[in-house]
Amino acid sequence: MKTQPPNPPKKADQYADQYAGSDAARAAPSAAPDLPPALHGEHITLNGMHCYVAGNGPPLVLVHSINAAPSAAEMRPLFDHYRASHTVFAPDLPGFGLSDRADRRYDPRLMTDALHALAAQVRLRCGAAPIAALAASMGCEFLARAAVEQPTQWGRLAFVSPTGLEGSKPRRGPPGSTRAVPGLHRLLANPLWAQAWYRGLTQPAVRRYFLRRTWGSKAIDETLWAYAVCAARQPGARFAPLHFLSGGLFSQDIHRIYEALQQPVWMSHGVRGDFKDFRAKRLVPWCTTAAPLLTLRCSSSPRAGPGGGAGCQWRRTWQWPPARTSPGPSQHQTMNALSRP
Repeated sequence: MKTQPPNPPKKADQYADQYAGSDAARAAPSAAPDLPPALHGEHITLNGMHCYVAGNGPPLVLVHSINAAPSAAEMRPLFDHYRASHTVFAPDLPGFGLSDRADRRYDPRLMTDALHALAAQVRLRCGAAPIAALAASMGCEFLARAAVEQPTQWGRLAFVSPTGLEGSKPRRGPPGSTRAVPGLHRLLANPLWAQAWYRGLTQPAVRRYFLRRTWGSKAIDETLWAYAVCAARQPGARFAPLHFLSGGLFSQDIHRIYEALQQPVWMSHGVRGDFKDFRAKRLVPWCTTAAPLLTLRCSSSPRAGPGGGAGCQWRRTWQWPPARTSPGPSQHQTMNALSRP
């Protein structure tokens, strides 16, 4: 493990000033600056995976989503809030943010093993108590798998707009199976067009379009947008997203994984935008069992009221871990609240 001192003064907000609302941003600069730290805190590196650490107290792990240019920047509001009461760990999953972006296979096994390595480091630093964690979107699949494989290491879990619950089709494939489309990754990764295709997908205007669809609103987190634009211009940035786009990071056995969870789980999801289909939650017993764990209030912009899509900013915070929980699936709750920061 490598450690670095707290962040240098340069921060992601400066890139928001550079890109946000400018004509230059929409024109997509030919080159972006080196990617700065997304969060303020200590830096640790575990087998090429970068992680931000801050605060003191019981451990809390925050796992970002997966898309064309994700990073721990998505967790900034929660990271900044909970560092006052917890030791907060926010990794850049392999292939994203400041983590290693090698040209290799990216799949659920790689991401889950990265969380196992992080859990071991968290326990060395914070003790052997179970680790509380929150994940967004596809990050929920990786966190759930890690919690099923090593149940004594993980405590209370929060899932924000978890993937695998869309539609009405059961996803109980063979252990470790994915939803990769045969031949699609080879097509997307062809060196004749892979970089140009990815660059087009991550143009500033395109990133803004997809964030608005995720938020269900034109009011998005401008700093997050600016950071994603910069992250997508880094060397090797396309490798992991191409596995995502070809289905290789989606788990075909995810319902088996969700059903095997032993920890108390809280779940929320958006009610507008592109990520509001959670019909398959009826197929996972704990998703339909309500329990009064906590109250969450948030909005999609500083000017908006409650109600929105899967990508709003958190405008209110809540007690973490929830005060009223007990082991077992009877203490899970689904809330039609807003989703990830």
